Amino acid sequence: MRLKIKKLDDRAKIPFRATDGSAGMDLYCILDEPVTMQPHTNYSFQTGIAIELPSNEYAAFVFARSGLATKHGIAPTNCVGVIDSDYRGEIKVNLINQTDVPFTINDGERIAQLIVMPVAVPEIEECSELSDTERGDGGFGSTGKK
Repeated sequence: MRLKIKKLDDRAKIPFRATDGSAGMDLYCILDEPVTMQPHTNYSFQTGIAIELPSNEYAAFVFARSGLATKHGIAPTNCVGVIDSDYRGEIKVNLINQTDVPFTINDGERIAQLIVMPVAVPEIEECSELSDTERGDGGFGSTGKK
């Protein structure tokens, strides 16, 4: 599979996998000056790149960087961003500071990770009944501790 990446800004960094075992590629922000994220506030960061996925059988997903999220409480506002196969615009990352402490992001900092995954494209069939299962319509917590 080939992922095409276009730089939209000369300062942009092309994402790459840090190790052979890495699932994601780090996304880097481009900033004119550092941004101090105030507590419980969200910010939109530019990456300066756009991508072309190989087909509609793939999508790209923007996940948190575990270090930023677990050590500093900085994570994507929508938990996981979805980049559809037909989107050709700039990848932007919206982050929220979930803590009570300001946090500063600098130009060129790794702010999220990009993972490309296959997407099942089902044929939709409307029906009046679904097959029965042991769980049935048991919702949240129905299979765990009571």
